[in-house]
Amino acid sequence: MKEILETIVKSLVDNQEAVEIKEVEGDKNIKFEVKVAEEDMGKIIGRQGKIAQSIRTIMRAVTNNRSKKVTVEFID
Repeated sequence: MKEILETIVKSLVDNQEAVEIKEVEGDKNIKFEVKVAEEDMGKIIGRQGKIAQSIRTIMRAVTNNRSKKVTVEFID
């Protein structure tokens, strides 16, 4: 799943080297913390957060383990 998220995020940003994705797995959830360059943050969030919400929706759809909830956080 991390590879899919990385592919999506890198296709949206200009500075692909600055993309960092950290996966934190808990008992009932999996959280991905995404860091990008400051100038690319607007491209990831999108107008009114629509791109960010779309990324979260895609990640929930590709979850193969239904017992865990997937969340994606975009960190400054």
